[in-house]
Amino acid sequence: MNREAPVIGVLALQGDVREHLIALAAADAVARPVRRPEELAEVDGLVIPGGESTTISKLAVLFGVMEPLRARVRAGMPVYGTCAGMIMLADKILDPRSGQETVGGIDMIVRRNAFGRQNESFEAALDVDGVAGEPVEAVFIRAPWVESVGAGTEVLAEHEGHIVAVRQGNALATSFHPELTGDHRVHGLFVDMVRANRTAASL
Repeated sequence: MNREAPVIGVLALQGDVREHLIALAAADAVARPVRRPEELAEVDGLVIPGGESTTISKLAVLFGVMEPLRARVRAGMPVYGTCAGMIMLADKILDPRSGQETVGGIDMIVRRNAFGRQNESFEAALDVDGVAGEPVEAVFIRAPWVESVGAGTEVLAEHEGHIVAVRQGNALATSFHPELTGDHRVHGLFVDMVRANRTAASL
């Protein structure tokens, strides 16, 4: 492994944490689970995995990590959210559950479970800006989509007219689960973002 590999955490409160840890390691990062503020303080970037966004939100508050995470995202720490993680990074949820909070960081409005229920899960080949080569095989499981974005948010991919991948500065989000396919290019894009941010901070 590259000695200079960035240290990237995966928020390990609920969801497909192990798969993200494996994908990040394959993309040449040092990957660690993060549950508490002191663990968050030790990473260069963070992945918020899929799962159930309301549960992740409540556990983040319970474990005392929500406010430190918001502060680090505001300060420019790179962050990547998949599926429920996309919802967590939205500045606004169109149909929030009672008491549901978000980290914020991306000027977008998301719709929860927009692509249907668990039994309506599907895969699709997507062209994703910033990911070279053949299309990304995207797995959608009870996935959200992005209803609208602000002027500073870049749309990276769409599926059937719906926005499913976005980036704003150091924040990246996808409706789909690239950690489930064995294709680590989207994680590679995020690792490159973390590496670039760390380099810029050291200048």
